[in-house]
Amino acid sequence: ACLSPSGAGLMEDKEYIGMKNNGGRFMDTKNYAEVLIDGKIYTLGGTEDEHYLQRVASYINEKTAQLKRQEGFTRQSEEYQTVMIFINIADDYFKATNRAAVSERQRDDMERESYGLKHELVTTQMRLEDAVRNLDEKKAELDRVKRELEKVHEENLRLKAVQAAMTTGRDGGLR
Repeated sequence: ACLSPSGAGLMEDKEYIGMKNNGGRFMDTKNYAEVLIDGKIYTLGGTEDEHYLQRVASYINEKTAQLKRQEGFTRQSEEYQTVMIFINIADDYFKATNRAAVSERQRDDMERESYGLKHELVTTQMRLEDAVRNLDEKKAELDRVKRELEKVHEENLRLKAVQAAMTTGRDGGLR
């Protein structure tokens, strides 16, 4: 954003550096807004919309008012007051930058952790699928063994019946 006091001729002397081609016609990409900062009207210009430019002015006014509420601030020279406003705005900027960096690191850590958890989930799902497949195979084998056991049991009963019949037949039916 570029800042100039109202009436400084900025609006009349717009530079068309910020022009872009829009379907064969050129448009100025700069937006301008008149704002009130510390009791003075300024024309603020930038690629952001007017609402954003008003928010910038509002932030500067809030910071200025916050400092003016401090005892003794207004008794200082105008230059000192301006420098203190700059320092406080820079302090807010660096704190916000640090918070953003911390947030980015936390986001990156969470993404890595999420990737690790997703990998672990896929691995666990694969192991579960293997275990289910193994269980199904074991159940099928158990069913096969049960059927064989039933056949053996039936064969055993049949053989016992034949043996009993033979024993009964040899003894003449007497035991």
